[in-house]
Amino acid sequence: MTFPLIAGKVAMGFRPFFRTAPIIAMTALLVSCASPPLPPSLTSSPSLPPAGTEAALPGRRAGDAGPLPAARLQARSRWVAVRWAELPGFEDDALFEAWNAWIKSCERPGPVFAPLCNEVRRLSIASGEEQRAWMLDRLQPYRVETLQGAAEGLLTSYYEPVLKASRQPGAGYGVPLYRAPALLGSRKPWFSRQEIDTSAEARAALAGREIAWVADPIDALVLHIQGSGRLNISEPDGLQRTVRLAFAGSNDQPYRSVNQWLLEQGVSKINPWPDATKAWALQNPQRLQQLLWSNPRYIFFREEALSDFDARFGPRGAQGVALTPGRSIAVDPGSIPYGTPVWLASRGGAANLQKLVLAQDTGSAIVGGVRADYFAGTGMEAGQMASRVNQPLRLWVLWPK
Repeated sequence: MTFPLIAGKVAMGFRPFFRTAPIIAMTALLVSCASPPLPPSLTSSPSLPPAGTEAALPGRRAGDAGPLPAARLQARSRWVAVRWAELPGFEDDALFEAWNAWIKSCERPGPVFAPLCNEVRRLSIASGEEQRAWMLDRLQPYRVETLQGAAEGLLTSYYEPVLKASRQPGAGYGVPLYRAPALLGSRKPWFSRQEIDTSAEARAALAGREIAWVADPIDALVLHIQGSGRLNISEPDGLQRTVRLAFAGSNDQPYRSVNQWLLEQGVSKINPWPDATKAWALQNPQRLQQLLWSNPRYIFFREEALSDFDARFGPRGAQGVALTPGRSIAVDPGSIPYGTPVWLASRGGAANLQKLVLAQDTGSAIVGGVRADYFAGTGMEAGQMASRVNQPLRLWVLWPK
C-alpha cells in the first residue's frame, strides 16, 4: 500500500501490504494522496475515443456476438457490458507480459476468478492469439463508469524507491526508518510526524525500533509516500545487502501534500520532485522541519529478505500478492474487486497505455469509479516515469461469463 506519485499508493488510506503507492509532472507525486480534482483534459479528451465506440478492432471476432448482459452495479461504479471491439489496442497487447501478474493473482484469487485459475496457469505458455481467443470465450468486458455515468477518470502512478542506508547512525546517516511501535493500535490516531520528532513519549515508544538510517529526510519522506521500497544497506560487518521495506502500518493521521504546502508558501516552481524540493530545503534550511511536518502522516515498515526471484516483482499489494511492474494497478475496491483483470486505456504526455492489467492494490487517494494508480516498477527510472503520469483514463473490467 502506498501513496501514489501524483494524486494518491499513499500506494499503495494506505495499502495494507505495500504500499500499500501508486511505482503520476513531478508535482503529481505528492499531490496524489490528496485526491486532487481531475485535470481539465478529462472533461473533453480528444486522445481517447468516446465511450461506446468500436473503432479499435477491424471487425467483431467469433465470440463477440449475441445479446449483451445487463449492467452490473458496484458500490462506487456501474459496469456496462460492451463488445470486445470497444477495447482500444486489444489485438496489439503483448498479453504474455500480463500473464505473470494474472498468475500472481491466482495465488490469492477471489471466489469469482478461482475457477479460472487452472486455465490461466495452463495458458501461461500459450501464444498471444490463443490467450486472446480464450479471453473472448470466457470473459465479458464491461466499461467502468461512475455512478453518475462518467466513463473517463484519472490515472496516476507509483513506484518502489531504492535508497542507500546504514544499520548504524552516523557518517551522514541520521534519519531513522522505524518498525511499528508495540502499542501502535492503542492510540488512534497515533502521534503526528511533528510529535514523533519532538514528543518524549513518542520517541520512547520508538526507541530500539529502528530498522536502518538514511541520509536525507526528503528521501525518507519519498519512502513514506510510496509506502514501501528497497534499501541498499551497509551492515556492521561491512557487507552490503539489499532488503525490502514493506508497509507495516501508519499513524492514522491525514496525508497532506508537501508540494501543496510549498505552493502555499509562494514557491512557484516545485518540479521535478524531489530534486526541486531538496534545492528549496538547501536554500531554506531553517524551514526544513516545517516542510516535513506539513505532512502529519507517518509510515512504519517491516524488513523482508529479497531473493533474486522476489527482486523481479514489486512489494505485495492490498490483494496480498507481489505487484508486477507495468501490469499491476491500484484501484478503489468499491469499484473493482482485487484480482480482476482490467483493460486500461490512457493517453497523455507521460505515457500512452493500452494494455491488460490486474487490480491488485489500493491507496488512500485511489477513490472513485474510474480511478487507477499504475505500478511503474522499481528504482529511479520507474520513479521518473511515475512522477509524470497524471492523465485521462478509461477502464474495462473483464468478468467471467
